[in-house]
Amino acid sequence: MNLLNKIRPYGDTLNDGKVQVSFTLPIEKSEIGDEAAKQVAQKMGLTSPELVHSASLDDNYSFYIIYGSFTKSIDISKINVNKIDAPKMDFYQINDYIKKYLGRKIVVVGACTGSDAHTVGLDAIMNMKGYAGEYGLERYPEIEALNLGSQVENYKLIEKAKELNADAILISQVVTQKDVHIKNLTEFIEMAHAEKLEKSCLLIIGGPRISNELAAELGFDAGFGRGSLPPDVASYIATELVKRKIEK
Repeated sequence: MNLLNKIRPYGDTLNDGKVQVSFTLPIEKSEIGDEAAKQVAQKMGLTSPELVHSASLDDNYSFYIIYGSFTKSIDISKINVNKIDAPKMDFYQINDYIKKYLGRKIVVVGACTGSDAHTVGLDAIMNMKGYAGEYGLERYPEIEALNLGSQVENYKLIEKAKELNADAILISQVVTQKDVHIKNLTEFIEMAHAEKLEKSCLLIIGGPRISNELAAELGFDAGFGRGSLPPDVASYIATELVKRKIEK
C-alpha cells in the first residue's frame, strides 16, 4: 500500500481503520437493542464492533455509540474536488480590489428562501458584526448588502434583485430534510433563467449541505459550504465580477 495515497481512518496506529459511529434505533433500550446496534455496525462493513454507550431516549427509541474498524482504504490520488477558484483576500484587500478594478460599489442581495427560517448562516455572511472575527458584507464600505431575512419566496428575491440591479444573489439553505433545499433551489434557478438573471448577476448558494459541486449541478455560479466566512464569499464575488468585466 502506498501510504501517500491510500489511507484509512486513524485511531491508535496509522491506518488501523478505527472509527466511531453513533445512531438511533426505533426500539427500546435492551439487550436486543444492544445486539441490533452491533449488527448495524457490521452491516456498515465495520469489523470487531464494540458497543461503548447506549441510552434510552424514550419507550420506543434508543441511542448507541459503536467503535469498530473500517477495513477498506481510500485512494486520495483519485479524488477530484470541484472547488471555488478564487484568491482569498482580507477585508481591506477586498475593498481596495473593488475600488481599483471595478470603480463602483457591489450590490449584494441575500435571503433564506422557501420555508427555510434559519438565518444563522446568512447572518454570519451578511450581518455587519459578521462571524468568527470576520466582518459581514454589510460592514464592507465597497459593498451594498441587503439581507431580506427568512422564508422569502423565490420570486420576491428575484424581484428585489432586479429592482436594485444586484451584482450577486446569496441564498442560504439550512433546512435540508428530504432534500427540500434541492426542490427550492431548482425552482429558483428556473425562475432566474427565465428572467435571464444569470447574465447580469452572480447566483450563489450556501449552507451546511451545500458544495460547489452541487451548485454547479443545479446551475448556480458558486456554492459555499460549512465553515465558509464572509471574506471567502466577498473575494469570490469581487474577483468574478472583475473577470466578467474583462471578458465583455
